Amino acid sequence: MKPFCSRRHFLKASSFSLSSLALACLLRDEGLLAAPIKPPLGPQKFDLSPKVPPLVPTAKAMISLFMMGGPSHIDLFDPKPGMAKYDGQPFPGDIKYDNAAEASSKVFASPFKFDKRGQCGTELSELLPHLAEIVDEITLIRSMKTGVNNHLESLLALNSGTFRGGQPSLGSWLGYALGSETRDLPAYVAMTDPRGLPQFASQHWTSGWLPSIYQGTQVRAKEPRILNLDPSDHLLGAAQARQLQFIQGLNQEHLTEHSGELDLEARIASYELAARMQVSAKEALDISKETEATRKLYGIDVEATRDYGTRCLIARRLVERGVRFVQVLNVGQSWDHHGGLIKALPNSCNAVDKPAAALVKDLKTLGLLDTTVVHWGGEMGRLPVLQNDTGREKVGRDHNTHGFSMWLAGGGFKRGYAHGETDEWGHKAVKDVVNHYDYHATLLRLFGFEHDKLTYQRNGQELSLTGKQNARVVQELIA
Repeated sequence: MKPFCSRRHFLKASSFSLSSLALACLLRDEGLLAAPIKPPLGPQKFDLSPKVPPLVPTAKAMISLFMMGGPSHIDLFDPKPGMAKYDGQPFPGDIKYDNAAEASSKVFASPFKFDKRGQCGTELSELLPHLAEIVDEITLIRSMKTGVNNHLESLLALNSGTFRGGQPSLGSWLGYALGSETRDLPAYVAMTDPRGLPQFASQHWTSGWLPSIYQGTQVRAKEPRILNLDPSDHLLGAAQARQLQFIQGLNQEHLTEHSGELDLEARIASYELAARMQVSAKEALDISKETEATRKLYGIDVEATRDYGTRCLIARRLVERGVRFVQVLNVGQSWDHHGGLIKALPNSCNAVDKPAAALVKDLKTLGLLDTTVVHWGGEMGRLPVLQNDTGREKVGRDHNTHGFSMWLAGGGFKRGYAHGETDEWGHKAVKDVVNHYDYHATLLRLFGFEHDKLTYQRNGQELSLTGKQNARVVQELIA
Protein backbone atom coordinates (compact mmCIF):
# COMPACT_ATOMS: atom_id res chain seq x y z
CA MET A 1 0.00 0.00 0.00
CA LYS A 2 1.38 3.36 -1.02
CA PRO A 3 1.96 5.69 1.99
CA PHE A 4 -0.36 8.67 2.23
CA CYS A 5 2.58 11.01 2.69
CA SER A 6 6.27 10.20 2.50
CA ARG A 7 8.77 11.66 4.96
CA ARG A 8 10.39 13.64 2.15
CA HIS A 9 7.03 15.00 1.00
CA PHE A 10 6.05 15.97 4.54
CA LEU A 11 9.27 17.89 5.13
CA LYS A 12 9.02 19.61 1.77
CA ALA A 13 5.38 20.58 2.30
CA SER A 14 5.83 21.84 5.84
CA SER A 15 9.11 23.70 5.45
CA PHE A 16 7.47 27.08 4.98
CA SER A 17 4.07 26.37 6.53
CA LEU A 18 2.39 28.08 9.49
CA SER A 19 2.91 24.92 11.56
CA SER A 20 6.69 25.17 11.33
CA LEU A 21 6.55 28.87 12.22
CA ALA A 22 4.34 28.08 15.19
CA LEU A 23 6.79 25.42 16.36
CA ALA A 24 9.66 27.88 16.15
CA CYS A 25 7.65 30.41 18.19
CA LEU A 26 6.89 27.80 20.85
CA LEU A 27 10.55 26.79 21.07
CA ARG A 28 11.55 30.43 21.37
CA ASP A 29 9.01 31.11 24.13
CA GLU A 30 10.22 28.06 26.05
CA GLY A 31 13.85 29.13 25.67
CA LEU A 32 14.68 26.03 23.64
CA LEU A 33 15.51 27.70 20.35
CA ALA A 34 19.23 28.19 19.81
CA ALA A 35 19.92 31.88 19.30
CA PRO A 36 22.10 32.71 16.30
CA ILE A 37 25.47 34.21 17.10
CA LYS A 38 25.46 37.74 15.83
CA PRO A 39 28.73 38.89 14.31
CA PRO A 40 30.22 42.00 15.92
CA LEU A 41 29.25 45.28 14.30
CA GLY A 42 32.35 46.91 12.92
CA PRO A 43 35.98 46.02 13.67
CA GLN A 44 36.76 44.68 17.15
CA LYS A 45 39.46 46.26 19.25
CA PHE A 46 41.35 44.30 21.87
CA ASP A 47 43.53 46.01 24.43
CA LEU A 48 44.54 45.86 28.09
CA SER A 49 42.64 48.89 29.31
CA PRO A 50 40.93 48.24 32.69
CA LYS A 51 37.42 46.81 32.41
CA VAL A 52 34.60 46.64 34.95
CA PRO A 53 33.14 43.13 35.42
CA PRO A 54 29.34 42.71 35.28
CA LEU A 55 29.10 41.30 38.82
CA VAL A 56 30.56 42.63 42.06
CA PRO A 57 34.04 41.06 42.34
CA THR A 58 36.01 40.13 45.44
CA ALA A 59 39.24 39.39 43.53
CA LYS A 60 41.18 41.54 41.12
CA ALA A 61 44.53 39.71 40.86
CA MET A 62 45.86 36.16 41.18
CA ILE A 63 49.18 34.50 41.95
CA SER A 64 49.36 30.82 41.01
CA LEU A 65 52.17 28.80 42.62
CA PHE A 66 52.00 25.90 40.20
CA MET A 67 53.77 22.69 41.24
CA MET A 68 54.31 20.90 37.92
CA GLY A 69 54.57 17.14 38.36
CA GLY A 70 51.89 16.47 40.94
CA PRO A 71 52.53 16.81 44.71
CA SER A 72 51.46 13.77 46.72
CA HIS A 73 48.25 14.77 48.49
CA ILE A 74 48.36 11.57 50.56
CA ASP A 75 51.64 12.72 52.12
CA LEU A 76 50.82 16.44 52.41
CA PHE A 77 47.14 17.32 52.72
CA ASP A 78 44.89 14.28 52.91
CA PRO A 79 45.69 11.99 55.88
CA LYS A 80 44.62 8.37 55.61
CA PRO A 81 45.60 6.74 58.93
CA GLY A 82 43.66 3.57 58.10
CA MET A 83 46.22 2.71 55.44
CA ALA A 84 48.89 1.99 58.05
CA LYS A 85 47.63 -1.52 58.87
CA TYR A 86 47.65 -2.43 55.17
CA ASP A 87 51.12 -1.02 54.46
CA GLY A 88 52.95 -3.35 52.08
CA GLN A 89 49.89 -5.53 51.50
CA PRO A 90 47.99 -5.89 48.20
CA PHE A 91 45.57 -3.06 47.47
CA PRO A 92 42.01 -4.43 47.76
CA GLY A 93 40.61 -2.72 44.68
CA ASP A 94 41.22 -1.62 41.13
CA ILE A 95 43.85 0.97 40.23
CA LYS A 96 44.73 2.40 36.84
CA TYR A 97 48.49 2.81 36.56
CA ASP A 98 50.12 5.30 34.26
CA ASN A 99 53.47 3.47 34.34
CA ALA A 100 52.58 -0.23 34.32
CA ALA A 101 56.22 -1.31 34.02
CA GLU A 102 57.08 -0.02 37.50
CA ALA A 103 53.63 -0.54 39.02
CA SER A 104 52.95 -2.39 42.24
CA SER A 105 49.72 -3.25 44.00
CA LYS A 106 51.29 -2.83 47.45
CA VAL A 107 49.71 -0.21 49.69
CA PHE A 108 52.10 2.61 50.56
CA ALA A 109 50.96 4.31 53.77
CA SER A 110 52.39 7.77 54.25
CA PRO A 111 55.68 7.74 56.20
CA PHE A 112 55.00 11.31 57.35
CA LYS A 113 53.03 12.45 60.40
CA PHE A 114 49.89 14.59 60.29
CA ASP A 115 48.60 16.93 63.00
CA LYS A 116 45.69 19.31 63.40
CA ARG A 117 46.80 22.87 62.77
CA GLY A 118 45.46 26.32 63.54
CA GLN A 119 42.14 27.23 65.11
CA CYS A 120 40.35 25.50 62.24
CA GLY A 121 41.98 22.17 63.14
CA THR A 122 42.80 21.19 59.54
CA GLU A 123 45.23 18.26 59.45
CA LEU A 124 48.47 18.90 57.57
CA SER A 125 51.70 16.96 57.08
CA GLU A 126 54.82 17.62 59.12
CA LEU A 127 56.45 18.53 55.80
CA LEU A 128 54.50 21.81 55.71
CA PRO A 129 55.27 23.59 59.01
CA HIS A 130 54.98 27.08 57.49
CA LEU A 131 51.67 26.36 55.79
CA ALA A 132 50.50 25.30 59.26
CA GLU A 133 51.11 28.90 60.39
CA ILE A 134 48.62 30.26 57.84
CA VAL A 135 46.15 27.37 57.68
CA ASP A 136 43.45 29.62 59.15
CA GLU A 137 43.75 31.79 56.01
CA ILE A 138 43.29 29.07 53.40
CA THR A 139 40.67 26.93 51.72
CA LEU A 140 42.04 23.39 51.26
CA ILE A 141 40.28 21.44 48.51
CA ARG A 142 40.73 17.69 49.03
CA SER A 143 38.42 16.57 46.23
CA MET A 144 39.95 17.97 43.02
CA LYS A 145 39.51 15.92 39.88
CA THR A 146 40.50 16.12 36.22
CA GLY A 147 40.22 12.40 35.52
CA VAL A 148 43.00 11.93 32.95
CA ASN A 149 46.25 10.49 34.27
CA ASN A 150 48.79 12.19 32.01
CA HIS A 151 50.69 15.35 32.92
CA LEU A 152 49.97 17.36 29.79
CA GLU A 153 46.24 16.70 29.58
CA SER A 154 45.72 17.36 33.28
CA LEU A 155 47.83 20.53 33.09
CA LEU A 156 45.74 21.73 30.17
CA ALA A 157 42.53 20.97 32.06
CA LEU A 158 43.57 23.01 35.10
CA ASN A 159 45.28 25.75 33.13
CA SER A 160 42.98 26.19 30.14
CA GLY A 161 39.77 24.32 30.90
CA THR A 162 40.09 21.46 28.40
CA PHE A 163 42.31 18.46 27.66
CA ARG A 164 43.08 19.84 24.18
CA GLY A 165 46.13 21.96 23.45
CA GLY A 166 46.10 25.37 21.84
CA GLN A 167 43.49 26.85 24.20
CA PRO A 168 43.91 30.13 26.13
CA SER A 169 45.29 29.81 29.64
CA LEU A 170 43.56 31.17 32.73
CA GLY A 171 45.82 34.22 32.90
CA SER A 172 44.97 35.09 29.30
CA TRP A 173 41.24 34.84 30.01
CA LEU A 174 41.61 37.20 32.97
CA GLY A 175 43.55 39.68 30.83
CA TYR A 176 40.87 39.48 28.13
CA ALA A 177 38.08 39.92 30.68
CA LEU A 178 39.57 42.59 32.93
CA GLY A 179 42.50 44.19 31.15
CA SER A 180 45.33 45.48 33.30
CA GLU A 181 45.62 48.02 36.08
CA THR A 182 49.01 49.14 34.83
CA ARG A 183 50.21 50.47 31.46
CA ASP A 184 53.85 49.90 32.30
CA LEU A 185 53.93 46.17 33.06
CA PRO A 186 52.46 43.07 31.40
CA ALA A 187 49.01 42.01 32.57
CA TYR A 188 50.18 38.39 32.74
CA VAL A 189 53.61 37.25 33.93
CA ALA A 190 55.04 33.72 34.06
CA MET A 191 58.10 33.36 36.33
CA THR A 192 60.31 30.40 35.47
CA ASP A 193 62.87 28.45 37.48
CA PRO A 194 66.62 29.27 37.23
CA ARG A 195 67.31 25.63 36.41
CA GLY A 196 65.10 25.68 33.32
CA LEU A 197 61.59 25.80 31.94
CA PRO A 198 58.66 23.76 33.24
CA GLN A 199 57.60 20.71 31.29
CA PHE A 200 55.55 21.78 28.25
CA ALA A 201 57.06 25.28 28.54
CA SER A 202 54.87 27.97 26.98
CA GLN A 203 51.74 25.79 27.19
CA HIS A 204 51.55 27.28 30.68
CA TRP A 205 51.22 30.89 29.52
CA THR A 206 49.80 30.69 26.01
CA SER A 207 46.95 32.91 24.83
CA GLY A 208 45.79 30.17 22.44
CA TRP A 209 43.31 31.60 19.95
CA LEU A 210 42.73 34.75 21.98
CA PRO A 211 44.52 37.77 20.50
CA SER A 212 48.23 37.50 21.30
CA ILE A 213 48.13 40.68 23.37
CA TYR A 214 46.79 38.45 26.18
CA GLN A 215 49.72 36.03 26.16
CA GLY A 216 51.87 35.76 29.28
CA THR A 217 55.30 37.39 29.44
CA GLN A 218 58.08 35.08 30.59
CA VAL A 219 60.23 36.49 33.38
CA ARG A 220 63.40 34.54 33.99
CA ALA A 221 64.80 33.81 37.43
CA LYS A 222 68.21 35.22 36.49
CA GLU A 223 69.37 38.41 34.82
CA PRO A 224 68.40 39.44 32.27
CA ARG A 225 64.99 38.55 33.66
CA ILE A 226 63.26 39.79 30.51
CA LEU A 227 65.16 39.15 27.29
CA ASN A 228 65.75 41.90 24.71
CA LEU A 229 64.41 44.62 26.99
CA ASP A 230 67.44 46.93 27.00
CA PRO A 231 68.46 48.86 23.87
CA SER A 232 71.93 48.74 22.38
CA ASP A 233 74.41 51.29 23.70
CA HIS A 234 74.22 53.44 20.58
CA LEU A 235 70.43 53.80 21.01
CA LEU A 236 70.38 55.01 24.60
CA GLY A 237 68.64 58.27 25.46
CA ALA A 238 67.33 60.68 22.80
CA ALA A 239 68.35 58.39 19.92
CA GLN A 240 66.02 55.67 21.14
CA ALA A 241 63.17 58.15 21.71
CA ARG A 242 63.46 59.36 18.11
CA GLN A 243 63.62 55.82 16.79
CA LEU A 244 60.54 54.78 18.76
CA GLN A 245 58.62 57.81 17.55
CA PHE A 246 59.55 57.00 13.94
CA ILE A 247 58.60 53.31 14.31
CA GLN A 248 55.32 54.23 15.96
CA GLY A 249 54.42 56.40 12.97
CA LEU A 250 55.20 53.58 10.54
CA ASN A 251 53.24 51.10 12.64
CA GLN A 252 50.15 53.30 12.79
CA GLU A 253 50.29 53.92 9.05
CA HIS A 254 50.57 50.18 8.42
CA LEU A 255 47.73 49.45 10.85
CA THR A 256 45.47 51.94 9.09
CA GLU A 257 45.99 50.06 5.86
CA HIS A 258 45.32 46.71 7.56
CA SER A 259 42.64 47.49 10.15
CA GLY A 260 41.30 44.53 12.07
CA GLU A 261 44.57 42.58 11.99
CA LEU A 262 44.61 41.48 15.63
CA ASP A 263 48.16 40.07 15.60
CA LEU A 264 49.43 43.33 14.12
CA GLU A 265 47.67 45.36 16.80
CA ALA A 266 49.06 43.07 19.49
CA ARG A 267 52.60 43.35 18.14
CA ILE A 268 52.42 47.16 18.08
CA ALA A 269 51.07 47.18 21.64
CA SER A 270 53.86 44.83 22.72
CA TYR A 271 56.55 47.13 21.28
CA GLU A 272 55.04 50.11 23.05
CA LEU A 273 54.82 48.18 26.33
CA ALA A 274 58.44 47.02 26.00
CA ALA A 275 59.58 50.63 25.73
CA ARG A 276 57.73 51.58 28.92
CA MET A 277 58.99 48.46 30.72
CA GLN A 278 62.63 49.49 30.39
CA VAL A 279 62.15 51.50 33.56
CA SER A 280 59.07 50.06 35.27
CA ALA A 281 59.97 46.38 34.94
CA LYS A 282 63.43 46.85 36.38
CA GLU A 283 61.98 48.63 39.38
CA ALA A 284 59.32 45.97 39.95
CA LEU A 285 61.80 43.09 39.66
CA ASP A 286 64.37 44.70 41.96
CA ILE A 287 63.98 43.53 45.56
CA SER A 288 67.06 45.34 46.88
CA LYS A 289 64.95 48.02 48.58
CA GLU A 290 62.81 45.54 50.47
CA THR A 291 63.46 45.45 54.20
CA GLU A 292 65.69 42.83 55.77
CA ALA A 293 62.68 41.58 57.74
CA THR A 294 60.74 41.02 54.51
CA ARG A 295 63.63 39.21 52.88
CA LYS A 296 63.94 36.91 55.90
CA LEU A 297 60.19 36.33 55.90
CA TYR A 298 60.46 34.86 52.40
CA GLY A 299 63.59 32.86 53.23
CA ILE A 300 65.84 34.80 50.87
CA ASP A 301 68.61 34.64 53.48
CA VAL A 302 68.71 30.81 53.26
CA GLU A 303 70.09 28.88 50.29
CA ALA A 304 67.28 26.31 50.16
CA THR A 305 64.53 28.93 49.86
CA ARG A 306 66.43 31.86 48.27
CA ASP A 307 65.25 31.34 44.69
CA TYR A 308 61.62 30.53 45.36
CA GLY A 309 61.42 33.20 48.03
CA THR A 310 62.76 35.79 45.58
CA ARG A 311 60.20 34.85 42.96
CA CYS A 312 57.32 34.91 45.46
CA LEU A 313 58.42 38.34 46.66
CA ILE A 314 58.61 39.60 43.07
CA ALA A 315 55.13 38.16 42.46
CA ARG A 316 53.84 40.26 45.35
CA ARG A 317 55.59 43.35 43.95
CA LEU A 318 54.00 42.75 40.56
CA VAL A 319 50.40 42.47 41.78
CA GLU A 320 51.08 45.42 44.06
CA ARG A 321 51.83 47.42 40.89
CA GLY A 322 48.74 46.29 38.99
CA VAL A 323 49.71 43.05 37.23
CA ARG A 324 46.61 40.88 36.89
CA PHE A 325 48.00 37.32 36.93
CA VAL A 326 51.37 35.91 38.00
CA GLN A 327 52.35 32.28 37.63
CA VAL A 328 55.39 30.94 39.53
CA LEU A 329 56.69 27.72 37.96
CA ASN A 330 59.16 24.97 38.83
CA VAL A 331 61.67 23.26 36.54
CA GLY A 332 60.53 20.31 34.43
CA GLN A 333 58.00 18.34 36.44
CA SER A 334 60.06 18.19 39.61
CA TRP A 335 57.11 17.16 41.81
CA ASP A 336 56.73 13.96 39.79
CA HIS A 337 57.98 11.60 42.49
CA HIS A 338 57.79 8.18 40.86
CA GLY A 339 60.81 7.13 42.92
CA GLY A 340 62.82 8.28 45.92
CA LEU A 341 59.76 10.01 47.38
CA ILE A 342 60.80 9.64 51.02
CA LYS A 343 63.78 11.93 50.44
CA ALA A 344 62.67 13.96 47.40
CA LEU A 345 59.28 15.11 48.69
CA PRO A 346 60.71 16.75 51.86
CA ASN A 347 63.31 18.53 49.70
CA SER A 348 60.62 19.87 47.36
CA CYS A 349 58.51 21.04 50.28
CA ASN A 350 61.47 22.67 52.00
CA ALA A 351 62.13 24.86 48.96
CA VAL A 352 58.61 26.28 48.64
CA ASP A 353 56.77 25.97 51.96
CA LYS A 354 58.22 29.02 53.71
CA PRO A 355 58.08 31.35 50.68
CA ALA A 356 54.47 30.37 49.89
CA ALA A 357 53.36 31.00 53.47
CA ALA A 358 55.30 34.27 53.50
CA LEU A 359 53.47 35.43 50.38
CA VAL A 360 50.11 35.01 52.11
CA LYS A 361 51.36 36.72 55.27
CA ASP A 362 52.87 39.61 53.34
CA LEU A 363 49.79 40.18 51.20
CA LYS A 364 47.65 40.23 54.34
CA THR A 365 49.93 42.73 56.07
CA LEU A 366 49.78 45.02 53.03
CA GLY A 367 45.99 44.76 52.77
CA LEU A 368 46.21 42.96 49.42
CA LEU A 369 45.06 39.47 50.39
CA ASP A 370 41.36 40.37 50.31
CA THR A 371 41.60 41.10 46.58
CA THR A 372 44.40 38.70 45.55
CA VAL A 373 43.84 34.97 45.06
CA VAL A 374 46.85 32.81 45.96
CA HIS A 375 46.78 29.29 44.52
CA TRP A 376 49.10 26.39 45.43
CA GLY A 377 48.89 23.06 43.65
CA GLY A 378 49.84 20.87 40.72
CA GLU A 379 48.05 19.09 37.92
CA MET A 380 47.52 15.83 39.87
CA GLY A 381 48.14 13.90 43.07
CA ARG A 382 49.59 10.41 43.58
CA LEU A 383 48.32 6.85 44.02
CA PRO A 384 48.01 5.06 47.39
CA VAL A 385 50.24 2.19 46.24
CA LEU A 386 53.98 2.20 45.87
CA GLN A 387 55.88 2.35 42.61
CA ASN A 388 59.42 1.21 41.86
CA ASP A 389 59.44 -1.57 44.48
CA THR A 390 63.22 -1.93 44.70
CA GLY A 391 63.87 -0.87 48.29
CA ARG A 392 62.37 1.51 50.83
CA GLU A 393 64.51 4.49 49.82
CA LYS A 394 63.66 4.09 46.12
CA VAL A 395 59.87 3.81 46.22
CA GLY A 396 57.55 6.47 44.86
CA ARG A 397 53.97 6.95 43.73
CA ASP A 398 52.34 6.97 40.29
CA HIS A 399 49.91 9.61 38.93
CA ASN A 400 46.40 10.17 40.30
CA THR A 401 43.98 12.72 38.83
CA HIS A 402 40.80 11.15 40.20
CA GLY A 403 41.21 12.75 43.62
CA PHE A 404 43.89 15.20 44.78
CA SER A 405 44.39 18.40 46.78
CA MET A 406 45.29 22.05 46.37
CA TRP A 407 44.85 25.17 48.46
CA LEU A 408 43.75 28.76 47.86
CA ALA A 409 43.80 31.90 49.94
CA GLY A 410 42.37 35.40 49.65
CA GLY A 411 40.24 36.99 46.96
CA GLY A 412 36.95 35.85 48.48
CA PHE A 413 37.76 32.22 49.34
CA LYS A 414 36.78 30.98 52.79
CA ARG A 415 39.33 31.09 55.56
CA GLY A 416 40.25 28.02 57.61
CA TYR A 417 38.13 25.65 55.55
CA ALA A 418 38.72 22.12 54.24
CA HIS A 419 36.43 21.01 51.42
CA GLY A 420 35.57 17.57 50.06
CA GLU A 421 36.86 14.08 50.65
CA THR A 422 38.57 11.24 48.86
CA ASP A 423 37.88 7.59 49.67
CA GLU A 424 39.66 5.82 52.54
CA TRP A 425 42.73 5.32 50.31
CA GLY A 426 42.98 8.83 48.89
CA HIS A 427 42.40 7.31 45.46
CA LYS A 428 39.15 8.91 44.24
CA ALA A 429 37.22 12.03 45.17
CA VAL A 430 33.92 10.83 46.64
CA LYS A 431 32.35 13.81 48.42
CA ASP A 432 31.84 17.40 47.22
CA VAL A 433 33.89 16.74 44.09
CA VAL A 434 35.45 19.82 42.45
CA ASN A 435 36.15 19.23 38.76
CA HIS A 436 38.60 21.50 36.98
CA TYR A 437 35.73 23.33 35.27
CA ASP A 438 33.97 23.89 38.62
CA TYR A 439 37.18 25.42 39.92
CA HIS A 440 37.33 27.78 36.94
CA ALA A 441 33.66 28.72 37.26
CA THR A 442 34.24 29.57 40.93
CA LEU A 443 37.35 31.63 40.19
CA LEU A 444 35.59 33.62 37.48
CA ARG A 445 32.70 34.34 39.85
CA LEU A 446 35.13 35.82 42.37
CA PHE A 447 36.49 38.04 39.60
CA GLY A 448 32.95 39.20 38.78
CA PHE A 449 31.91 36.97 35.86
CA GLU A 450 29.44 34.23 35.09
CA HIS A 451 31.61 31.58 33.50
CA ASP A 452 29.20 30.82 30.63
CA LYS A 453 28.80 34.50 29.73
CA LEU A 454 32.48 35.36 29.52
CA THR A 455 32.93 34.33 25.90
CA TYR A 456 35.00 35.01 22.80
CA GLN A 457 33.64 34.71 19.28
CA ARG A 458 35.74 32.66 16.89
CA ASN A 459 34.74 31.13 13.56
CA GLY A 460 31.05 31.51 14.35
CA GLN A 461 31.36 29.96 17.82
CA GLU A 462 31.08 31.45 21.27
CA LEU A 463 33.95 29.97 23.25
CA SER A 464 34.52 30.11 27.00
CA LEU A 465 36.98 28.87 29.62
CA THR A 466 34.56 26.22 30.91
CA GLY A 467 33.21 25.28 27.46
CA LYS A 468 30.10 23.12 27.25
CA GLN A 469 30.90 21.25 30.45
CA ASN A 470 28.34 21.30 33.24
CA ALA A 471 30.39 23.64 35.38
CA ARG A 472 29.05 24.98 38.65
CA VAL A 473 30.17 27.70 41.00
CA VAL A 474 31.18 25.89 44.20
CA GLN A 475 29.45 28.21 46.64
CA GLU A 476 30.84 26.30 49.63
CA LEU A 477 34.32 27.63 48.78
CA ILE A 478 33.24 31.28 48.81
CA ALA A 479 33.34 33.34 52.00
